[in-house]
Amino acid sequence: MTSNKIGEFEELVLLAVCILEDNAYGVSVKREIEKHSHRSILLGAAHSTLYRLQDKGYLTSALAGQSAKRGDRRKRIFQITASGMAALKEAQLIRQKMWSLIPDLKLG
Repeated sequence: MTSNKIGEFEELVLLAVCILEDNAYGVSVKREIEKHSHRSILLGAAHSTLYRLQDKGYLTSALAGQSAKRGDRRKRIFQITASGMAALKEAQLIRQKMWSLIPDLKLG
C-alpha cells in the first residue's frame, strides 16, 4: 500500500466532493457532510480541509461563474484527483479489513 493516509474528517470531505461532483464548494460540502453524518461542522473547518487536501494533491479547484445572489463573488469548485480517489479507496479497504476482524461479526 502507498502512503495515502487521510483522517476521518478528510475522508468525509473527499466523499462529499465525490457525491457533489461539479457542485462541490465550501458551503455545499459542509451541508453534505452534515446531512450524512448528522453532526454540525464549521464552514471554516470545511474550507481549511478542502485547501489542505488540495495542497496534498487530492483535490483540484477552479473558480465558477459569478452570481448576483453571491454579490458577484465566484465559487471555488473542487474536484477529486486520481491521488484523492486512491486515498479514499485505501481508507475504505483499511476500514473493511478492520470490521471483518471483529469476532462477533465473523459468527454472523
